[in-house]
Amino acid sequence: MPMLGALITPHPPVLLPEVGGGREREISATGNALREAAAEVARWNPEVLIVASPHTILYGDYFHIAPGEGAVGSMAAFGAPQVRIAVSYDVPLRQAILRQAEGVGLRAGTLGQRDPDLDHGVLIPLYFLRRAGVTCPIVRMGLSGFSALDHYRLGQCVANAVAELGRRAVFVASGDLSHKLKADGPYGFAPEGPVFDEAVTRAMASGNFLEFLTMDPTLCERAAECGLRAFQMMAGALDGQAVRPRLLSHEGTFGVGYGVALFPVTGQDDTRRYAAVCERIQKERLAARRAKEDPWVRLARLSLETYVRQGHILQTLPEDLPAELTGQTAGAFVSLHKDGRLRGCIGTIVPTEENVAKEIVQNAVSAGTRDPRFPPVRIDELDRLEYSVDVLGKPEPVDSPAALDPKRYGVIVTHGQKRGLLLPDLDGVDTVDEQLEIARRKGGIRAEEPYTLQRFEVVRHL
Repeated sequence: MPMLGALITPHPPVLLPEVGGGREREISATGNALREAAAEVARWNPEVLIVASPHTILYGDYFHIAPGEGAVGSMAAFGAPQVRIAVSYDVPLRQAILRQAEGVGLRAGTLGQRDPDLDHGVLIPLYFLRRAGVTCPIVRMGLSGFSALDHYRLGQCVANAVAELGRRAVFVASGDLSHKLKADGPYGFAPEGPVFDEAVTRAMASGNFLEFLTMDPTLCERAAECGLRAFQMMAGALDGQAVRPRLLSHEGTFGVGYGVALFPVTGQDDTRRYAAVCERIQKERLAARRAKEDPWVRLARLSLETYVRQGHILQTLPEDLPAELTGQTAGAFVSLHKDGRLRGCIGTIVPTEENVAKEIVQNAVSAGTRDPRFPPVRIDELDRLEYSVDVLGKPEPVDSPAALDPKRYGVIVTHGQKRGLLLPDLDGVDTVDEQLEIARRKGGIRAEEPYTLQRFEVVRHL
């Protein structure tokens, strides 16, 4: 039996009267839409809900699915402990999903649970669904740092498991949209916020789920989106199914985008299988970027690929390197991204090698294999990596944060032997305060500890 359909739902706590205390009326369109959607889901008479939430346990390299027989959660953290929901988990379906994931090479499981309680990304849609009479078991799924395509494939695994067990299932994709729609909102404003919301709600209204899979990662990062990966998983769960898309509401009253959409399945449609199309688009984009790489970036790529494939540092530099690489010294940082997300970044503030080229060789290998935040790059990842190289100018001391500009200058903060550095012009770092906070934390410098400041400029190579 195929999926019955899917629901996209936001999860602002203020939406519940017990939390909002009247403010929920300011987003009444969202509340009314969720009540309408919950009533329709109740008419579908599901036997299980698969709920994907950004606030369930999230790992960079693992899909977490909640273990056990069931769980309880409340809105006590938001001042409403009386809002309490208990659920049972569909254990056989969970196990079938994990078998399907293992069969296609996705890392998913029930290990690593830190908090068994239901998070508000699950509680809020269940609040409305319970009031509409939907009391069936659930499977609670977390997101990951994996690619859009991997989230889609896990959704396919959900659909296959549902079909295997013959369940009447509904996928619930919980997630807000951009958090940067208004200057007076809790997260401020970014121009990319409204652009993101327009693109996502367009996909909700049209049912063109390919748009969920191919959105610009930089746009998503700057928009501070919340739910896109849940929507990508939902799209996979409806792979090959005809749907009747209904965008029921979209609001940004508080500076955060809330969208409610419903997708009842109406039959089969093989033109709505997006995995192969998404993979082709990704490969074409990577190939186009690689074709434009300059000598700095090509050297970084060659250095890491040589080390990962052959097990040794590049010994002989390419003969056609420009004089700026071979005849000068400078500190340099090499950054790696995969599927729009950071995969490693290591560098040197001042030169440690006889020229910039050798600085890049060493730091490219370190970025791919010695960044403590990430496991070493594997051979099968090499073709999916995007590189950038920042060549640093000489750091200069500054007396005040007023002399900083996060778009133009990188910053170094120092307290005794502790030092933190942040490169300039990074996605999501828009203010000096944000830049200093991140640099301080990277250096292990506590908020109450005094520090000195240096700034530097870079030449960025892509």
